[in-house]
Amino acid sequence: MVALRLRSVAVLFAASLSLEGIAAQPPQLAHDLQKKYSAIKDFSADFVHTYEGGVLKKQVTERGRLLIKKPGKMRWEYTAPEAKTFVSDGVKLYSYIPQDKQVIVSPVPSDNEATTPALFLTGKGSLTRDFTASLVALPATMPAGSRALKLVPKTPQREYEWLTLVVDPSTLAIRGLVTADAQGGTSSFLFTNLKENINSADKDFAFKIPRGVDVVSGSSRE
Repeated sequence: MVALRLRSVAVLFAASLSLEGIAAQPPQLAHDLQKKYSAIKDFSADFVHTYEGGVLKKQVTERGRLLIKKPGKMRWEYTAPEAKTFVSDGVKLYSYIPQDKQVIVSPVPSDNEATTPALFLTGKGSLTRDFTASLVALPATMPAGSRALKLVPKTPQREYEWLTLVVDPSTLAIRGLVTADAQGGTSSFLFTNLKENINSADKDFAFKIPRGVDVVSGSSRE
């Protein structure tokens, strides 16, 4: 489900913002990522999302803006080629595609239902505990000169099989994230204009259901 895939990517990205003091060995890198994430309260970024492969063997490229705030709040605003909004206010998840005239409302997963990356948004996850890390070749979709750290979850996840964090080797700012799902699809996110600890307001994560749309109850397990 698209909303769930987005939730997983958003949460892991929150754990891998622009970093300082990164070490050469993957275990130390994961440790430094975790340490840095603990100091991040919120952040925003522009993104380009490319999805390719999967059951339908398709390729889709979309653009938008992302806003994250701990604990449990996020807002994905897709602007092109189609408007879409995915919001978590910390209690409920809202998935809205204007063209469908439908809003899907789901509960935010509890700790024992949440996937490993979802725990990062609540500050309870651990890169070193939950993943096996390794330095890998840079994915073709990522900016040249970057470094890539592949993370394989020690416990199998429904939304993805592995993910790769991509960072700038000189500034250590996050440049991108790549994930692979069980259907053979790959999602690539390129991030720009990253800003952290921006003091975003809770009202930025409020979702008002538009008039004239159907409201459908969803399950966090879908």
